[in-house]
Amino acid sequence: MSAVELYFTGPTTATTIALAHGAGAGMDSPFMQAFAEGLAAAGLRVARFEFPHMADRRTGKRRPPDREPVLRQTWLQVIEQLGPQRPFIGGKSLGGRTASLVADGAGVAGLVCLGYPFHPAGQPQKLRVEHLRTLRTPALILQGERDALGNRTEVAAYELSKAIELRWLPDGDHSFKPRQASGRTERQNWQEAIEAVARFVKQVAERRVLASGSAAG
Repeated sequence: MSAVELYFTGPTTATTIALAHGAGAGMDSPFMQAFAEGLAAAGLRVARFEFPHMADRRTGKRRPPDREPVLRQTWLQVIEQLGPQRPFIGGKSLGGRTASLVADGAGVAGLVCLGYPFHPAGQPQKLRVEHLRTLRTPALILQGERDALGNRTEVAAYELSKAIELRWLPDGDHSFKPRQASGRTERQNWQEAIEAVARFVKQVAERRVLASGSAAG
């Protein structure tokens, strides 16, 4: 597979987190832009990229999302391009879900899902959680409380791996946007999510350092 074009935001020497877009918008959507800039401001190096179907849209070729094997292979190529440092990986919806499918096998440092699509909209019986029951990679799933692809009530009934930390964004939808009546704003939920990701990456990185020190001793 040819090289995937990567776009970096943040300090070049910082811990790297690669983020993939969702099915409907590319890496420069307001959501992806806000998270890249926010995480960079928190001291992380963010790598963004686009799956082939989204890259093609920029040339006028509109087509549906790539099939899962292509999505997986793209992620594996990105991880390889990032070099020997074990990156954190994740993304919005489709991007985060695909990252979760390759995380254990690729040996990444951690996983971050920004709105996980636990099931298709309106089809709660079609769950996408089988691999999440046995996931070994430290993971953070950030989810809007009223996400149509997995709300707080639904997800409470799922059996998920103990490696997964689940954090809820107040009254948020699939993009974390709350209703006006909630008294919160989309930007507030985005900022809360950005801070949670930054803390998660720092904590996992610190645990790795402590573990390596113990092994060396």
